[in-house]
Amino acid sequence: MEVKTSLLDNMIGVGDMVLLEPLSEDSFLENLRNRFDHNEIYTYIGSVVISMNPYRSLPIYTPDKVEEYRNRNFYELSPHIYALADEAYRSLRDQDKDQCILITGESGAGKTEASKLVMSYVAAVCGKGQEVNKVKEQLLQSNPVLEAFGNAKTVRNDNSSRFGKYMDIEFDFKGDPLGGVISNYLLEKSRVVKQPRGERNFHVFYQLLSGASDDTLKKLKLNRDLSKYNYLSLDSAAVNGLDDAANFRTVRNAMQIVGFMEDEVQSVLELVAAVLKLGNIEFKPESRCNGTDESRIKDKNDLKEMCELLGIEQSVLERAFSYRTVEAKLEKVSTTLNVAQAYYARDALAKNLYSRLFSWLVTRINESIKAQTKSRHKVMGVLDIYGFEIFEDNSFEQFIINYCNEKLQQIFIELTLREEQEEYVREGIEWTNIEYFNNAIICDLIENHQNGILAMLDEECLRPGTVTDETFLDKLNTICAEHQHFESRLSKNSKFLTDHSLPHNCFRIQHYAGKVLYRVEGFVDKNNDLLYRDLSQAMYKATHSLIKQLFPEGNPGKVNLKRPPTAGFQFKASVGTLMRNLQTKNPNYIRCIKPNDKKASHIFTESLVRHQARYLGLMENVRVRRAGYAFRQAYEPCLERYKMLCKRTWPHWRGPAREGVEVLMADLQVPADEFSYGRSKIFIRNPRTLFFLEERRRQCLQDLATLIQKIYRGWKCRSQFLLLKKSQIVVAAWYRRYAQQKKYQKIKSATTVVQSYTRGWQARKLLRELKYQKRCEEAVTTIAAFWHGTQARRELRRLKEEARRKHAVAVIWAYWQGLKVRREYRKFFRANAGKKIYEFTIQRIMQKYFLGLKSTMPSMSPIEKNWPARPYIFLDGVHTALRRIFHLWRCKKYRSQFTEEKKAVYEEKLEASEIFKDKKALYPSSVSQPFKGDYLEISKNPKYQKLNSAVDEKVLLADVVNKINRANGKGTARIFLLTKKSFVLADQKTGQVKASVPLPDLTSVSVSTQSDGFFALRLKEGSASAIKGDFLLSSEHLIEIITKIHRIGATAADREQLNIDISDEFLVQFKQDKVCVKFIEGAPKNGNSVSCKRKNNRLLEVSVPTSP
Repeated sequence: MEVKTSLLDNMIGVGDMVLLEPLSEDSFLENLRNRFDHNEIYTYIGSVVISMNPYRSLPIYTPDKVEEYRNRNFYELSPHIYALADEAYRSLRDQDKDQCILITGESGAGKTEASKLVMSYVAAVCGKGQEVNKVKEQLLQSNPVLEAFGNAKTVRNDNSSRFGKYMDIEFDFKGDPLGGVISNYLLEKSRVVKQPRGERNFHVFYQLLSGASDDTLKKLKLNRDLSKYNYLSLDSAAVNGLDDAANFRTVRNAMQIVGFMEDEVQSVLELVAAVLKLGNIEFKPESRCNGTDESRIKDKNDLKEMCELLGIEQSVLERAFSYRTVEAKLEKVSTTLNVAQAYYARDALAKNLYSRLFSWLVTRINESIKAQTKSRHKVMGVLDIYGFEIFEDNSFEQFIINYCNEKLQQIFIELTLREEQEEYVREGIEWTNIEYFNNAIICDLIENHQNGILAMLDEECLRPGTVTDETFLDKLNTICAEHQHFESRLSKNSKFLTDHSLPHNCFRIQHYAGKVLYRVEGFVDKNNDLLYRDLSQAMYKATHSLIKQLFPEGNPGKVNLKRPPTAGFQFKASVGTLMRNLQTKNPNYIRCIKPNDKKASHIFTESLVRHQARYLGLMENVRVRRAGYAFRQAYEPCLERYKMLCKRTWPHWRGPAREGVEVLMADLQVPADEFSYGRSKIFIRNPRTLFFLEERRRQCLQDLATLIQKIYRGWKCRSQFLLLKKSQIVVAAWYRRYAQQKKYQKIKSATTVVQSYTRGWQARKLLRELKYQKRCEEAVTTIAAFWHGTQARRELRRLKEEARRKHAVAVIWAYWQGLKVRREYRKFFRANAGKKIYEFTIQRIMQKYFLGLKSTMPSMSPIEKNWPARPYIFLDGVHTALRRIFHLWRCKKYRSQFTEEKKAVYEEKLEASEIFKDKKALYPSSVSQPFKGDYLEISKNPKYQKLNSAVDEKVLLADVVNKINRANGKGTARIFLLTKKSFVLADQKTGQVKASVPLPDLTSVSVSTQSDGFFALRLKEGSASAIKGDFLLSSEHLIEIITKIHRIGATAADREQLNIDISDEFLVQFKQDKVCVKFIEGAPKNGNSVSCKRKNNRLLEVSVPTSP
């Protein structure tokens, strides 16, 4: 029988708060503390997961943990975020239900890490495959990019998300991810220009200055010194545990994986640098002759560098900082800006520039990760958004964040109750109405179209006349005075007149999580979020590739005199869209709690946790969950867990599981009002009943353990006795066998000894007789040998004496003949006889050397390197000179055989070597192939007669090439003709000319370094031939084609020499878009051929087989 663990086994505290008994806020917090102290950071409230930030790494996210929670029931194991992620994924995959995971909590509670864990778990358990893994990698790598541009260090969190993020992950019918869509909410753009003490600006500024290379910073006109930039706070620039340089490299790599092109990355970095430069622009006052004040820029160096980065005329932007133009119908009024207004305009431009860049990044990521197929998708949404915020000084940002949390609380209560009700109806349990606090009245106070706070704020921003924060507060005091959740010192309600905790310039709202005091200062300006039209138009005039996309309202041809929608209106619309989206999905909740403000492990601050538990509404959640039945469980696992409590169900129940549970509950005499039977589950009303069953089960398990121990010990003792008895019999048998064997061995040994002695005596007697006979035979042989030796030595001495006499006679005769000859020829010798003999000897040696050289002469091939060895050292110089002269002579003879045509071919081969040798892997294989030029025999083939007549000049090269289609990377066969003035592309079947390009319009040719045949013909911008863009072609005779084109350009005096770019990554212009062609080594699916595949709208990837 398989033994399974359960939520109730080995439980520290209570794993599910619904089972907490007694239930109070103190017991709730004490249970959280107890589990946190034992590293149990996850606790359930029904299907809701409470996550405590441990501020350290725990070994609970390993691959083994993933497998442990995979395809397991939600309550089957101890609480974990993986259990919720698995439940959501299986519901989406198996039941075709769209899911959403809502992660809430205050800054530093671990929301971002929770969303990463959910996404990593889903990525680990879903399908595998090249495309699936690519989609998963892109989805996961979108996080580092958004964190760099949207996260910052705050006093509460070193990596705080300063924007709300909702990601829809799309799956196919198998549960494999296809793509995703990201929505962002309310980026805290005010942080760009000002940060509270102890906090930093967005990470990307520090990462760029710390991690970018010196060359990159030089191009961006930046300095590594953080103190040079006014927008960067210096008191907390360095953060423990954060390596900005390493994180910058991670972000660059993530952007490449997501699909950003290199020029897009560079454009983004230029805008980030422009924001830093913008913060350094300072103004000084200047009085005009009419008495009005205006502003002027102090130092224009930063302004100049910023304009160079963005491609804006310096005078245009300088005027936009000094003047403001107001248009009303047909009138235009231009007013000067004082210093305060100029600084406001500068900061507004910086905030808008960064905010719009962030929105563009989200849009660009969505383009890369969106699903490519248009069939219906299953969707899992992950919402990572700010929690409820209550600070000492609360402003407009906290107001709309808390409004969003009110809406989330409202949908949470509604969906929780609806889920509870649907389960009761599905199981046939009578529904009991649950009373709870409905915060719809607070939502109506904020979002009502007529009398809501947001509506009144928009109305105040749009009305003519003087508009201030005080007039807005007066309007609130007039309209909302009688509302039971609105409090103000100046309202008509007299009970707040003496409330000194409520300042005059503030109002207070009683939210579901508690009362929050809002300071009205800045509400109107932050809601307006105005950017002067002059600045928008100045930005639109920039030549930078991104700026015009970010400021479309600056187009003079599309001037819109309507005021743009306010920040409050936009956020309200976004929240409405989000709520409608969440309503269509099955919700799953993760409530993140921060245990302390020190970001330290093992510290549990009760007051802080109590505050978070209140504004997250956790006690309210537990009460709603317990209002019906506190615990429910399917019949099969319930019977399996508690069957030992009844004799009739133990050890095996043969009937249906429900009947077994009914028998069990009847035998235990549990009151009928404490539980109800559903169609597939049993529902237990009170946790005491569940704990009663668990206590009985624990006692029963102890009794069963004792019984098992008793039976086991008896079986073990009897088994040991039987084993000893059997062993004794075996030992006795083996001993008797051993004794008989020893006796037999003794008798056998004695017999063998007697036999050996007898045989030895007989053998020794025979040996003595044989030895005597052998000695007699040896004596005769020895005597004969000595006699024959004596005779031989006598004969040898005689022969030696005779030979000595004959040799002495010969020597004497030779000396006598020599003496006679010397006497005869002495008269012929002179003083120079030695010199003549030497010269004669040298002459003979040289004659012999030349005759030998003639017979060993090497072949006439110019590449032959063999040469005969020199016979004497003094001939070394002559030998080397003769070798050189012979080589020059045979090279001249070889060249004299060349025709003019063959000479031109060799010159082309030499030029190909200069272009491609050691630069392209395809070149060595082309050396042995002759350059034919006309591979199609176009002048002889009647099929191409029409095409031949269309070309006026002599065809230097005719070949079939493949024209690469940008849409899918596939090739189309085309005829390629090259003349001295142009090249022509024609249809292979019909011979119709598709394109004719003059060679002067050809600026460069791009090829890779690998063994493929791809090449790009880059055309001159603005020429008539460049209307449809560049040509990306593929040919087996790439080396010959490019060599001939280069040779024609080199011989022409009226045009520049053709540039040949050899690189594994280059850009090709297709009509209006630039596409990157990237070559990688790999193993293509269709054998050893080169394959081209479109990765996204701006990337063609060519896979080249690895060279052997």
